[in-house]
Amino acid sequence: MSLRISALEYVQEVQNGNISAEDYVSKTIEQINNVDENLHAFLQINSEAIDNARQIDKKIKSGKNVGACFGMPISIKDNICIKDSKTTCASNMLENFIAPYDATVISKLKQQDAIFVGKTNLDEFAMGLTTEFSAFGPSRNPWNLDYVPGGSSGGSAVSVSAFECLASLGSDTGGSVRNPASFCGVVGFKPTYGLISRFGLISYANSIEQIGPIARTVKDTAFILNMIAGLDPNDNTTIDNSNQDYLLGIDSGIEGKKIGIIKEMIGEGIDSAVMSATKNAISKFQGLGAVCEEVSLDMVKYSVAAYYTITATEAGSNLARYDNLRYGYDFPVEGYEFNSYISKARRKFGPEVTRRMILGGFVPSSGHAGKYFLKALKVKQKLTQEIDQLFKKYDFLIAPTVPVLPFKIGEKIDDPVALFLVDINTVTANLTGKPAISVPFEISNGLPIGIQIFANSNDDKSLLQAARALESTVKLPEVPI
Repeated sequence: MSLRISALEYVQEVQNGNISAEDYVSKTIEQINNVDENLHAFLQINSEAIDNARQIDKKIKSGKNVGACFGMPISIKDNICIKDSKTTCASNMLENFIAPYDATVISKLKQQDAIFVGKTNLDEFAMGLTTEFSAFGPSRNPWNLDYVPGGSSGGSAVSVSAFECLASLGSDTGGSVRNPASFCGVVGFKPTYGLISRFGLISYANSIEQIGPIARTVKDTAFILNMIAGLDPNDNTTIDNSNQDYLLGIDSGIEGKKIGIIKEMIGEGIDSAVMSATKNAISKFQGLGAVCEEVSLDMVKYSVAAYYTITATEAGSNLARYDNLRYGYDFPVEGYEFNSYISKARRKFGPEVTRRMILGGFVPSSGHAGKYFLKALKVKQKLTQEIDQLFKKYDFLIAPTVPVLPFKIGEKIDDPVALFLVDINTVTANLTGKPAISVPFEISNGLPIGIQIFANSNDDKSLLQAARALESTVKLPEVPI
């Protein structure tokens, strides 16, 4: 029995009686034990996963109704709450925090008989794009262990790429699902803002972050989306998707569709291999019957600065709760006055979180708000207006997911500005609330390159159709693990 099947193939095999959930989950746990010492995708493994799979098999044999996942092994980024299990956000601050409830996405997947094999590594509190800022050590790219896997959902992308699960859930605040998906050669989907409930996601920047699936194929991505999308009374930003079936018509193709190529995302600083892959992707789209034209999003050049200003401000507010009085660790209060105690307690935060909290206190403060925070909000509004205008003429927009190839661990960690600029192509979807997807497209020097496709708000279904069309033209080598 091979682990190298898709989620939908797994469902079909279990339904046909060719494999059992217990056997597949057992083999998945064995794979984790064999490879994760080097990859460090997981922060914890669910010790009850095989027992859970056994229960699913019993349900199948007894003819009871079984959920659509049929015991499918799924990994979960460790900033999404699973009741009675640790949720650390890869931070020493929450090292022993036990979640008291399930996130909505977890409840929905449980109803469909998914099995959670473990919680995956991330940049601390999802602040980073290489997974190097985890308090528990970096994850490594399965295509080359010396390279970063992307982030902040690096562990999730690694676990899918390395056959340690069939799919994963990550969170995407500025590209944190799409970036590692691109770097690890898998599919990463950031939905329309509000399509998936954020209830139970530990907050970083509420106004733009979204939970999103990572999978090996576009169809698997649509399959997971079917189960986790829709209204949630616990999250009043959620939207009604009318129980859309994202798999229905996914092979419709894109003949006659108009696609805009965002010129600001293929300009200065783009790696030559990434540029070549983007040109090849454009040719593939044209070969599928789409019309491709270069377009301009002038505000993209300000998007990274606006993104970090807005997210740092929201993070500064959200992380204020970690004062070691409400959340935190065992640290006695005697001998301190209030401010000095909190200052000392917060030394558990890593360098990137500390940097963004300081920035988040500064930019909205009296005398600076107009100069920084309000200006960033204006960029966000103008960028949204620009992209809305483009979607009046074009069905989709495309660009490389990341302008550079994966780079070596440690190469950029001491240069936050260089790291920030890796986000240049992904933050637009978050600032504007649009859906975007990264599709694995080429391998260069043994490292994956992803192509990003954007669609208009609530056009997630047609976006998945476009992504499936591009995916159908690609045959990548298997990850060498």
